[in-house]
Amino acid sequence: MQNHSLNVLGQVLSFKAEVDPDRLKEARQMLENRFAILKRHGRTIISKEKLLTFLALALADDLLQSQEELREAEKKVWKIMTQIDSNMM
Repeated sequence: MQNHSLNVLGQVLSFKAEVDPDRLKEARQMLENRFAILKRHGRTIISKEKLLTFLALALADDLLQSQEELREAEKKVWKIMTQIDSNMM
């Protein structure tokens, strides 16, 4: 496993993982961009912990939406494959 050291939102994280360093940088940038958006839209000053919680919820929601879209795409592909199979018989 590779050693990684990353500064994310002012927090230095060191860990071992098999991950593409470019993807890790992209993930860090996504987090920082989302954090900046949430921070700008905050009407009052809220704690960094609360902002991070909102960020985690937003990313979890994105993941759930992507998983649902994948399931729908898989259903469509399965339906098309079934139609192709039935037309070949």
